[in-house]
This record gives sequence, structure tokens and C-alpha cells, in this order.
Amino acid sequence: MKSSDYFRICRISEYCKKINATILRFGKEYEMFKEDLDFRNSVSMSLMQIGEIVGGLSDEFKVQTSDKMQWGGMKAMRNMFAHGYDLMDKDIVWEVAVTDVPTLKKFCDSMILKEKTDRNKDER
Repeated sequence: MKSSDYFRICRISEYCKKINATILRFGKEYEMFKEDLDFRNSVSMSLMQIGEIVGGLSDEFKVQTSDKMQWGGMKAMRNMFAHGYDLMDKDIVWEVAVTDVPTLKKFCDSMILKEKTDRNKDER
């Protein structure tokens, strides 16, 4: 993995942690998410940042991992946040936050571990 992709995957993992921490802070209830603007804004900003970071991943990395992650969808969500935030469907944002983000975090963490393992092998 290119070092720039590794750096970006680490950043994506951190934003996934932030989303999880926000959900734990406010409570894992859709009704609270729907009614609390600060809750929605916090989660939405982190999702937007993930989409922005995804845009910087190398095409090679995205192609190699396209069977595991829908990079285009993440970038598209970023664009929707940036250009039509008021139009975002709360149901979709919530579903992404509670279903897709944990999957993304798991993927990123596995890639980080693999890269660290590979680097340790190379150093021997």
C-alpha cells in the first residue's frame, strides 16, 4: 500500500471512531438523531470528511479494494453534504452511520494491521 493511502486509511478510521463516539454520547436512537441538530451535524460532518479523504485515495488502491468497499458511494455522499446538505435524507445518513461506518472501520483497521505486519516483515 502506498504510504499516502495508508495515511488516508488511518484518517478514515479516526473519523469512524468519532462517529461511533458521537452515537454513544447522544444515544443510539434514531429519534434523537432525527430531532437533535447537533447530533446530525456531528455525524454528517464526519461522513463528509470521510468522503473527502476517499477522494484522495489512489485509483490503484480503490480498484484493488473495490470488492470490499464502495468508494464511489462515499465520495458521492460527500458531494451531497457539500452541495445539498439541507436535502440529505436523515434516514439514509442514520443508516450509513450505524450500519456502514462500523463495516468501514473494520475494513480500515484490517488494512492498517496488514500494512503494519507487512512493514515489520520488510524490516527483518
